[in-house]
Amino acid sequence: MTQSPKTPEAIQAMREGGIVLGQCLKETATRALPGTSTLELDQFAEQFLRDHGGTPTFKGYRGFPGTLCTNINEVVVHGIPKAEDVLKEGDIIAIDCGFSYKDLITDSTILVGVGQISPEKQQIIKAAEETLSTAIDFIKPNIHVGDLSVVIEAIIRKHGYNPVEELTGHGVGHKLHEPPHIPNQYEEQGPLLKTGMTLAIEPIFAVGSPKITTLKDKWTIVTSDGSLSAQIEHTILITETGCEVLTKRD
Repeated sequence: MTQSPKTPEAIQAMREGGIVLGQCLKETATRALPGTSTLELDQFAEQFLRDHGGTPTFKGYRGFPGTLCTNINEVVVHGIPKAEDVLKEGDIIAIDCGFSYKDLITDSTILVGVGQISPEKQQIIKAAEETLSTAIDFIKPNIHVGDLSVVIEAIIRKHGYNPVEELTGHGVGHKLHEPPHIPNQYEEQGPLLKTGMTLAIEPIFAVGSPKITTLKDKWTIVTSDGSLSAQIEHTILITETGCEVLTKRD
């Protein structure tokens, strides 16, 4: 399946929402300090988004209870914010958030360290950022989804990590998940990317085994072997010459 190009009006709404979401994640990340609970981060982000004229997309989506997914260390995706989940010095956390603004959705994840982190964790963050930036630089009209997957996989494996096969990027805009799905390793050639499409580019990888397990809360997904993981994400618009990042954090 593919995605119809967005109208100029929809693109403008996503630009405006993306600016807010980028700033929300940037501000939330500064609060990811030792002793802070993930629920406190969630409450801050929800208030920020509502104060800027929109609503948190994740909250209530298929029953998810939070504004954020807070993914610490071996948590790959969908970590539920909780008062008892308190950040510790040396953790890494992926803070994932969706924002609904003027009936359009943007989706983004920031990956940061908590206090002083080990060289190993610094390298994980660096690899994630490089993977995302390389993918963004590669995107342009009339490439296949599979071409993009090859690029993402190559950077992840260059750093010695393993893409998580079951979790992918995706189209986004009118819905949180639109076609096409964007694997982080090559599966098939897939559809062509066209000008006007909006995508959530979302590298997800594990330091050890890429096998994953869903916890009893039916949301939180962790690495099966307890190894560290990483997730990072931007919503982008495919333009005539490349792509535009809609969720920039500057």
